Amino acid sequence: MPADEGFPTIEELNSMSEDDFAASLTRLFEGGPRFLRRLVDMRPFDSDDELIGTAREVAHAMPEQEQLELIAAHPRIGADPSILSAASHREQGYAADGDRAAVADEDEDEEPPGEPAHIGEELAMLNEIYEAHFGFRYVVFVAGRPREAIIPLMEIALRNDRDAELRRAVDDTVYIAHDRLIGLRPPEPEPVPEEVG
Repeated sequence: MPADEGFPTIEELNSMSEDDFAASLTRLFEGGPRFLRRLVDMRPFDSDDELIGTAREVAHAMPEQEQLELIAAHPRIGADPSILSAASHREQGYAADGDRAAVADEDEDEEPPGEPAHIGEELAMLNEIYEAHFGFRYVVFVAGRPREAIIPLMEIALRNDRDAELRRAVDDTVYIAHDRLIGLRPPEPEPVPEEVG
């Protein structure tokens, strides 16, 4: 097992079977089997940056049905915490440590700590409106923002045209994956200053 918290190095990803490669990248992208198969065919990658850059190009070049599949792999903002992946669970603010066992006994309506109950209700309503309007799920790179801060973003998104919103959602799936990949990599060691004298 690689030293970086179990996530394969780029070299390991390049040498994996197609199924193992797709399974590993599911941690970054949540799913999207046809998208992941396309990335399998683009190997080898020289770096994490090349992997993410290629993922962005592939995601935007895919037919719309495959883009919708990639978007749909992500959970709704405010989804039942018991069905979230460990990464989504953390990103949506349910547990700072990503401990999924802590949610096993939670009520599905439970809000993240310190958040008013009406936030979840408003997000659920906006999710329904958004999906009815555009025909696909709202996905956004949360980037550490509280769920309350997502509400105005969803309201703005509802004023976009469908093509612009589809492009934004595809971009955000890649931003999320990139952020997750950075979080799975160990920090670069600090350079040791050379002694003068």
